[in-house]
Amino acid sequence: MIKDSLTERFLKYVSIDTQSDASSLHFPSTATQTEFARLLKKEMEKIGISSVNLDENGYLTGEIPSNSKKRLPSVGFIAHMDTSPDFSGKGVSPSIVKNYDGKPILLNEQEDIILSPEDFPELKKYTGQDLIVTDGTTLLGADDKAGIAEIMTAAEYLIGHPEIEHGRIGIAFTPDEEIGKGASRFNVKRFDCDWAYTMDGGETGELEFENFNAGEAIITFKGRNVHPGTAKSKMINAQHLAMAFAHLLPQNERPENTEGYEGFYHLISMSGDVEKATLHYIIRDHDTDTFELRKKYIEECASKINREYPGSTTLSIRDQYFNMKEKIAPVFHIIEIAKRAMLNCGITPVIKPIRGGTDGAILSFKGLPCPNIFAGGLNFHGKYEFVPIPSMEKACEVIISIAKEVVLTNQ
Repeated sequence: MIKDSLTERFLKYVSIDTQSDASSLHFPSTATQTEFARLLKKEMEKIGISSVNLDENGYLTGEIPSNSKKRLPSVGFIAHMDTSPDFSGKGVSPSIVKNYDGKPILLNEQEDIILSPEDFPELKKYTGQDLIVTDGTTLLGADDKAGIAEIMTAAEYLIGHPEIEHGRIGIAFTPDEEIGKGASRFNVKRFDCDWAYTMDGGETGELEFENFNAGEAIITFKGRNVHPGTAKSKMINAQHLAMAFAHLLPQNERPENTEGYEGFYHLISMSGDVEKATLHYIIRDHDTDTFELRKKYIEECASKINREYPGSTTLSIRDQYFNMKEKIAPVFHIIEIAKRAMLNCGITPVIKPIRGGTDGAILSFKGLPCPNIFAGGLNFHGKYEFVPIPSMEKACEVIISIAKEVVLTNQ
């Protein structure tokens, strides 16, 4: 029953284009997210979720009241409604590969787009399982509509099985996570949970409570344009200053050369001409002290260019979010509860740092400790995204198991 309703929900959700837009001045950044929230609101009310509310900022919340005589903590489950703007999410047309045979999957015959275990070796782990894949022209949207489908299905199951004792369960679906704004207007006080879990991770078993400290730097270079025929000792090419700056940063500390706890400098965009050039970097590190050193080094590099070409270089640098580990450590029992819940479902917890950000990081610093649990999808933000249906089932089971484990922990 869980498998059928879970799969049906997921396929319905991904058919709705909810890409966020970083250039938008609105919140949520796209109207389609609000439309999706309205659809979810009706569904939440239909299955019996209480206190359903869609607020002025596009946050959708609800709750399953406690059915226990004990005084139990309130636990939340959160997923985001938007999909990444990195790749098209319009007209998603998924298909189900039944009993995957371990061979390359032809996603799109016309464009010869193939999801192959040669390129994505993790596919082999899912031999014999049913997979949901794209048609090769869009992303899938398992990030994070798998999480939404899992929370909704688990909620329906708990409401339909009142014999399962549980405390109050909060539910929240947020907009604009993919553009870093998902938790910016989240009303933690109104949500009224002691802690929560985002259902936004990847493979089965992932349990994450560490993420990058994050910053961004925009460096602008001012040149001097002179006709190239008479440019000797006069021209200053802003593009060359930008390249000189880029070469000052260590090449082995780029994303493509790092893993695990290793931080990086990532050039995400560049533009310019002789007169003016701009570089846009993001800075990431799990260690707070090293993160501060990275920002300081960016400043030193800008100063170096300015010493050689006075007044040429302007730096703007700002923090984006911080490592939630600092806020999870004092309440580490919430990690132990999630671990036991996974073990109860026959899942080996895989604890690792997030090489990125999450709504949970910002929420943790707003007073809602919020580690991240797997939702089952892989190869996010592109046409090779897929999700094994059994992984979504397991995530759904973990939500239900956490509800039970909270009761056992507080006996």
